Amino acid sequence: MSVAAAEPIDRQSPTPYYQQLFDVLERRIAAKDIAAGERLPSENELCTEFGLSRATVRQALKLLESRGLAHRIPGRGVFASEPTADKGWVIQGQQGFLENAITHQNRHVTTQVLRSGPVILPDSACRSLELPEGTRGFELVRLRSLDGTPAVYSINYSPPAVAPVVAGAQEVLSGQASLSELLAGAGYGLGGANRTIRAVNPAPEIAKALNVTDSSPLLRIQSTSWTARGERFDVYETWVRSEIVPLEVNVSTVDLTAGR
Repeated sequence: MSVAAAEPIDRQSPTPYYQQLFDVLERRIAAKDIAAGERLPSENELCTEFGLSRATVRQALKLLESRGLAHRIPGRGVFASEPTADKGWVIQGQQGFLENAITHQNRHVTTQVLRSGPVILPDSACRSLELPEGTRGFELVRLRSLDGTPAVYSINYSPPAVAPVVAGAQEVLSGQASLSELLAGAGYGLGGANRTIRAVNPAPEIAKALNVTDSSPLLRIQSTSWTARGERFDVYETWVRSEIVPLEVNVSTVDLTAGR
């Protein structure tokens, strides 16, 4: 890392100190004075260099993280991210969340399977899958962490036709493989989906898993997926800490109704 000249905090400026420090660090990252993947100065080092309190320094670092300019690795510190490469997880796409995290963010993703097995599907899942209430299917509950920080809690429900495919996939059930890729390989490729997003407060179980309070707003995504043949094969609910995982929406000007 090249050593950048210290930029003093303007004590007379109406701009908050944390914002001024954020601006300085943002410029250093953009100028490659702090290269992508390199650790930023510690909180103590920044406090000493700029004459700021630890609370102010932490606020600036959190802002860097929320803007996708840096990411925290527990026990190691805060590291610069590549500003042009930090895209979010695509809400509507052919890939699942795991693949989007790897291909779009190039960050370390781990998956913990919290529980899995046959269940009576919730009434809401039965309606989405166009099945009678009380139908038995398969439940898969997972926690995804990004660079060691819990970020996504998800519950997938599979209908009876798909349940054996998921139940027999040990790599998926151990968190080592992608459910989306498994289903696509079994003939359940994504032909379309409906996804609804709301800001909600999590249930205590979800809040504990994501290491947030039950009054912390999360983004909840409810999704129903179907094949090109119109066969509904997956329903999920996902709770996302969007300060860690930004969501990406791609908009196209192509007229998809042309020629119909």
